[in-house]
Amino acid sequence: MIKVENLVKQYGDFRAVDDLSFEVEKGEILGFLGPNGAGKSTTMNMITGYNSATEGNVTINGFNVYDEPEKAKRCIGYLPEIPPVYPDMRVKEYLFFCSQLKEVPRKERKAEVDRVMDLLHVTHMQNKLIKHLSKGYRQRVGLAQALIGNPEVLILDEPTVGLDPMQITWMRELIRSLGREHTIILSSHILFEVNAVCDRVLIINHGKKIVIDTPENIIRTLGGTSGIRIVVDADREKFGRSISKLGNVSQWDELEENPGEGLHAYSVYFSDEAENRARLFRLCAADSLTLYEMNAIQKTLEDVFIEMTGKEDSAC
Repeated sequence: MIKVENLVKQYGDFRAVDDLSFEVEKGEILGFLGPNGAGKSTTMNMITGYNSATEGNVTINGFNVYDEPEKAKRCIGYLPEIPPVYPDMRVKEYLFFCSQLKEVPRKERKAEVDRVMDLLHVTHMQNKLIKHLSKGYRQRVGLAQALIGNPEVLILDEPTVGLDPMQITWMRELIRSLGREHTIILSSHILFEVNAVCDRVLIINHGKKIVIDTPENIIRTLGGTSGIRIVVDADREKFGRSISKLGNVSQWDELEENPGEGLHAYSVYFSDEAENRARLFRLCAADSLTLYEMNAIQKTLEDVFIEMTGKEDSAC
């Protein structure tokens, strides 16, 4: 459905997107991740034909975005990071205007506008000026315009920006349901959201593709070994002497929590997937450390993302 081939965007000496290639299958929701300045919005603008590419091609439903722009763009609904709304228009008026731009047949426009207003829960706001709407409702109206004409492909850049927690949950469910009928590229800085909604994840950094896979596979193959949280009655010095006896500890540290008087909590990471829980248990017994808790620490998509893109770039 979406095919991106060797995409390059050059601004003078700066290469914002660097030989990027990937495909998105019909009915798939692809999460698009990267730190600020990684090239996500630039890539989305090129996929939609809003910006030209320096090199490479984008094909939407068999139509080349640059050779057959009108046919390709008919397949796309686009919500950019800043919703393209006109503040001095009323909600319904604006959506009718968008239906005209998208050449929805005249006889179908009212029903189509009513459909997207109902879907985005903005029907009760239809006569309000957009400039009087909250940021969250403007975001909804922006998504409503992307859905007009029922395009096969949706490109959504930060669709939950400005929404409160309840609205974010509702929006996630909406995107999931849209994925049954549309092919979706979803850019978001909320990694929990991407993990919960997307079938696959594409991570880029400095304009280059780092990985594309399911969230589960990315965590499993790139996240490294999981750690163990342990609570014992040993201070840092005593625990350090004991833990040094295990030859495969890659990292350990005391956690900033208070598990109880005289108790200390530690995180321990290992360089391999040996029977580390059993070895840690036997170590505590041998060194007379009273063991109160032992729990697995599972890495998340956010942990892997930070490790792959660099902590200095991760403030989203």
